[in-house]
Amino acid sequence: MITLDVNAIENRQLYSFLTSAIIPRPIALVSTIDKNGNVNLSPFSYFNCVSTRPPILMIAPVKKARDGEEKDTFLNLQETAECVINLTNYSMVEQMSLTSAPFDRGINEFKKAGFTEEKSLLVKPPRVKESPVAFECKVTQIIELAKNGGAGNVIFCEILSIHVAEDVMDKNGNIDPYKLDTVARLGGNLYSRVNPASIFELQKPISAIGVGVDNIPDRLLKFGYFSGNELARLASIEAVPSKTEISKFPALLDGMKVKNEKELLLYMSELLSFNQVKEAWLVGLNL
Repeated sequence: MITLDVNAIENRQLYSFLTSAIIPRPIALVSTIDKNGNVNLSPFSYFNCVSTRPPILMIAPVKKARDGEEKDTFLNLQETAECVINLTNYSMVEQMSLTSAPFDRGINEFKKAGFTEEKSLLVKPPRVKESPVAFECKVTQIIELAKNGGAGNVIFCEILSIHVAEDVMDKNGNIDPYKLDTVARLGGNLYSRVNPASIFELQKPISAIGVGVDNIPDRLLKFGYFSGNELARLASIEAVPSKTEISKFPALLDGMKVKNEKELLLYMSELLSFNQVKEAWLVGLNL
């Protein structure tokens, strides 16, 4: 493993390392206005949700690495303290990218990218009509992390109103990620797309607490056969199978004519891939 000294790396290289490692990052397409009413639209991938009540989003416009100049979005938020944070999906990703060009201050990126301005209800900046989800926000806090080029300004924005396109919602009134089709930022010119091929379900250990990896018998761990994910799946079971359950299981193995330990471990892997965790345990405990 290579160890990097962040103080010995110049800004551009450090930015490249960080944005290539911390992935994927959601994209906030932020609309603002300055004190004269000029509209600005710009994307930020230093962005996330950080609180539910109050509902707070965070964006972090970074000073230009070369000269420390502030982004128009940051200057506008200092002046007017209002914005709309619009989400980006695949159908508008190239238009979103156009708004990231270094246009002069006062230029309206809605027009440059071909987006439609939609009047907001509670704030002055318009929202992007083409966006599937838009958050009208007021700025509650700005934290300037440093004065030098490459330094971020963390901006906390309280959500006042949410606009959601009906065609991205499910029958229960929730946002359906399969319909939302959002995109995320990777490093360099790379992006990722949240589509059916990239979505998977993983149960959280909140209501049910698993036994933990430390309760998996050493005779199973010593082989070094299982991946970290497979060990975690074994560890997710709430209770190790009882002696009665274990005693009833060899008949099944006899019927399969399993020949050796390697075949048993392979069979355990197959069971885990189908989320048959208890069955995998019963196989392992018969080793």
